[in-house]
Amino acid sequence: MATKAPVPKTKSGGLTIASIALPSTGRSDQLGNVVHNRVLQTIPDNEFEVLFPHLQFVELPLHKTMHEPEDGFEYGYFLNAGLSSLVIETEDGRSVEVGIVGKEGFVGAPIAAGLNHSPYRALAQAAGSAFRIKAQVLEVNLPFMADRRFKLNRYAHGQTLQVAQLAACNRLHPIDQRLARWMLMCQDRLDSDLLPMTHEFFAEMLGSGRPSVSVAAAVLQQGGAIQYARGTVKIVERDSLRAASCECYEVMQAYNNW
Repeated sequence: MATKAPVPKTKSGGLTIASIALPSTGRSDQLGNVVHNRVLQTIPDNEFEVLFPHLQFVELPLHKTMHEPEDGFEYGYFLNAGLSSLVIETEDGRSVEVGIVGKEGFVGAPIAAGLNHSPYRALAQAAGSAFRIKAQVLEVNLPFMADRRFKLNRYAHGQTLQVAQLAACNRLHPIDQRLARWMLMCQDRLDSDLLPMTHEFFAEMLGSGRPSVSVAAAVLQQGGAIQYARGTVKIVERDSLRAASCECYEVMQAYNNW
């Protein structure tokens, strides 16, 4: 029987961790789940090694809540597939989306700034998966992970700019342009022409009434940009959808690509 070589140890800010041999074909967790999250893919190997033992792969079924405003952050989530919405809800039961997170980002960005609460709830709006990590573990390790801390802070700043742009968009632009912009943002994160979403969902996320959303969707469908059937939107002609969108899509794409 072959003898396993001892696992070397390394130090990270006083925390002793095991050095992990990363697969040559890409990154994965201890169970072999492949990492598609952009943040986890791009941090240096030594920083990924620190997080590696603490990453827990979880499925995110539709409408799964990741955190509530009153509860704070127990975990941060590196989305690996699917789509998360950051939603503000008012006392009278109305809600509006203030941010979208896909595999490019991280749910729980305020943790990077030492904050444990946010005014929004985060929930899965398209089923997917994520690598989650205890917020406390992330807080302890971030001071010793310069690249990781920088990426999370930059991402958190991008989210803040996205919220500001969405506020302007929701106030100044008509529903058809906002709907086109929102569909483009969802497609970017899902990497699919099919968006499993209903008119009721669109109305909730855009803070609008269902009749207005139905009219706007009909206009986009008549223009050949989308097809809608049985709670699923198919993006048929992306260029037409971009032409129907307001300029906010391009602005928020710049934030997303920082």
